[in-house]
Parts: sequence; C-alpha cells; structure tokens
Amino acid sequence: MPENERMYISYNNIHKLCQTVARHILDRDERPDVIIAITGGGMIPARIIRSFLKNKGQKNIPIQAIGLSLYEDLGLDNGAESIGKEVVRTQWLDFGALNQHFDSLIGKRVLIVDEVDDTRTTLYYAVSELEKEIAEQQIILNRKNEETVFSIFVLHNKDKPKRAALPDSMMNSGRYIAAQTVPDGWLCYPWDAEDIEEHTVLAKAQGND
Repeated sequence: MPENERMYISYNNIHKLCQTVARHILDRDERPDVIIAITGGGMIPARIIRSFLKNKGQKNIPIQAIGLSLYEDLGLDNGAESIGKEVVRTQWLDFGALNQHFDSLIGKRVLIVDEVDDTRTTLYYAVSELEKEIAEQQIILNRKNEETVFSIFVLHNKDKPKRAALPDSMMNSGRYIAAQTVPDGWLCYPWDAEDIEEHTVLAKAQGND
C-alpha cells in the first residue's frame, strides 16, 4: 500500500479482529484481570474485546482508561531517551482508588489496548510508566514478590521502523498481540468517519468488512 493510500476499516472488521484475538488470549489461558484502554483509539476495541473475553459465570473485566498525547513538534530528539518529554498525560490511573476498590494492579494480568502501533512511542510510554508506578506501589504496600504481567493488544501494527522498544519479556512471550500487521499508510477508523455509510462501502471494497 503506497504511503498516501488510505486504508478504510469497518466496525464489522474491528469486531471480528477483537473476537479472533480474544480466542487467542483465552486459548493461552491468559485472560486479563483488568483492561487499560488508551483513550481515543483504544476505547472501542477495549470494550469489544472485553465481551469476547468473558466466560459464562465470570464477571466482566474492569476497564480503566489512560489518556496520552504525543507531541512531535517540540524539536526534540526522537530517540527513546526523550520519549517521556514527547508524551503528555491527559488522563491517568488513580492508584489510591484502585488500591481501595480493586486491590491495586499488583499481581494482576493487565491488557493495554490501543488501535494502532505506529511509532511505538505511546505504547512504550504507557508500559514503562505503569511498570514504574506499580513498582513504587509494591514498595509502599510491601508486596514486592508479586508479579504484574502486562500484555498489549492493538488492532493494527504498522510495518515500519519504531522509535522505541517494548520489553523483550513481552515481545518474546507472545504478550504483544497485533491483530493485523499492515503497510505504513493512513488508517481510517470508523469512529473518525463523517459519513459512516460511505466509509463502510470503501472498507468493503478493500476487503476490510
């Protein structure tokens, strides 16, 4: 797909991708205890995949949200060292409330959800900051021996060089899950469409229905 070609994705396609990935997660016996959606693109796939991760008799998996904005116009170096300066938190977890009502995230399986892995900068920031803050909570609560396991689910991974690297422990254990890897190009998601009927027609024409 040329860089300037637009790839249209239908709601039906996203629904099916979430269903397929949920089956994969359940087959691996890695059902998460909590889902963390990156606001914007991660909210809808997080809600859909939760439905498919629920087994009969089980409670719904709680969904938390974090908001991150990526600023690339600051004239900063784009290496991993400057990632914390490029990403701005617009919404974050209330660890005090989590500790009170959910027994914290310590020792849990946590699935981070976003729509696309583009430069990987946002995902890197989310994982590294959450790991750091949970480590701090482990010290505060004297629970240093409990392991919190992070996984990532994205609808699409763009096949392009990344500006940051996720932990080897995640990448080598199958805990990074991209429903599809696609060429680097412009992805058009249905929640951004002004005319959803036209958008769906274009998605079907590309086989993304």
